[in-house]
Amino acid sequence: MLFNSYEFIFVYLPVVFFGFFFIAPRNYRLAALWLAGASMFFYGWWNPKFVSLLFASILFNYSAGYLIGQARLASQSKSILFGAIIVNLALLAVFKYLNFFIHEINDMGGSVTQVNIVLPLGISFFTFTQLAFLVDVYRGIAREYNFIHYLLFVTWFPHLIAGPVLHHKQMMPQFAQSATYRINTESIAIGLTLFSLGLFKKVILADNLSIYANEIFNVAAEGGHPLLIEAWIGALAYTLQLYFDFSGYSDMAIGLSRIFNINLPLNFDSPYKAASIIDFWRRWHMTLSIFLRDYLYIPLGGNRKGPWRRHVNIMATMLLGGLWHGAGWNFVLWGGLHGGYLLINHGWRSLASRNCSVAKNISHHAGVLLTFIAVIIAWVPFRATHFEGTLRMLEGMAGINGIPLPTALEPFLSPWLGQSTTFADLRCGTLSLDKALIWITSGLLIVWTLPNTQQWLVNYSPAWNTVVSSSSRLAWRPNRSFAVIMGLLFAVSVLAFKKNSPFLYFRF
Repeated sequence: MLFNSYEFIFVYLPVVFFGFFFIAPRNYRLAALWLAGASMFFYGWWNPKFVSLLFASILFNYSAGYLIGQARLASQSKSILFGAIIVNLALLAVFKYLNFFIHEINDMGGSVTQVNIVLPLGISFFTFTQLAFLVDVYRGIAREYNFIHYLLFVTWFPHLIAGPVLHHKQMMPQFAQSATYRINTESIAIGLTLFSLGLFKKVILADNLSIYANEIFNVAAEGGHPLLIEAWIGALAYTLQLYFDFSGYSDMAIGLSRIFNINLPLNFDSPYKAASIIDFWRRWHMTLSIFLRDYLYIPLGGNRKGPWRRHVNIMATMLLGGLWHGAGWNFVLWGGLHGGYLLINHGWRSLASRNCSVAKNISHHAGVLLTFIAVIIAWVPFRATHFEGTLRMLEGMAGINGIPLPTALEPFLSPWLGQSTTFADLRCGTLSLDKALIWITSGLLIVWTLPNTQQWLVNYSPAWNTVVSSSSRLAWRPNRSFAVIMGLLFAVSVLAFKKNSPFLYFRF
């Protein structure tokens, strides 16, 4: 079931909301169980057979966490933790990576038969959420073992399919608070505002940008060679599509949770305003970045064993982070590019700390532009379906496939420039270049000039980890004017619904 669907907005959500707040005054545990059951139903809407897989994973990890917490010896709890991690990673390996490994074996001369496996939605997110729980129990951070709360913690429908990655300490205490089970009109207003903003990002911005991204990337995937302008339009369109799609989903997830008095953590903090790659990863998919730092980078040694070991740990973390996104070498390349970017960034900061005037005098705006260009380049393998398509796109962006000039200039310039010059109608594949530029320009203006969600709702702490301290006259307030604006955004979005427009991170 998609957030951007009639059945979710007009049937599922009202039934779950009124059912919860009808049951809550009578019995908190039953109300929590209602939400857990509704979340399982939400997950099973796509493919009911995977509900049993999700529930089995929950039972296993809850039991493992309980045994880890009750173990008398440190060696026992460590052994249980290690075994549980192996089981969880094996589950991921079978469903997400088995056919990838089989394909690689066959490419090296093997003859292993491919297995018909359907990837369960959200398997990476609910697996990582539970891995974090197990490690937190082992570290003594997580101590509560209420099974209904744990079931709801893992299955909570706003985050179940595409995150954010949750931690025990963020969610479990909220399910035990009596305020969670009472209707709060302010929280409902905040939640509906966030949901409307996220829906607009997804349906109006991301889905319209996807038209141009898909056009160019499909041309490259099918053997075409995008010219300079086409390639950059395709890459820019995807860069903005992915941002509005995923940040839109995250806003909707936070908003849906606030309606039920639950605070989810932020996942985005204007990442395209970052002035460095280090800053970018503090702003993009924040919960995954924190997970990779706390449960992979630091256990590998972090920066505690010298600069060279730190570099190895950074690269290993980013390569595995890339592989987490999908079973393909393109994702590994994406992770490797960002790993390389981070190493360069750390090296640059080291130069600045040694009073290198060149490193110190790079302006903030230049840093934002350079970081943004680096991110765009890295998104190409992330979006492309194979290496060949990636290379064709990158060649086009470098001008290798041709730097076209308008055909109107051909009679005047061809005698002087020679036959190597490409003259063409400036288009975005088969689509209008003008419309593509309008959507891309609009997207860039929104990203770079408007406040983000937490800045706009700063006076009302929209999320679990809201960090903005300043406000402005344009800040959101629960009044009639803003209600009208949000109502218009919601109406425009609903009227623009398209069939089968899933969120991009559903496949991860």
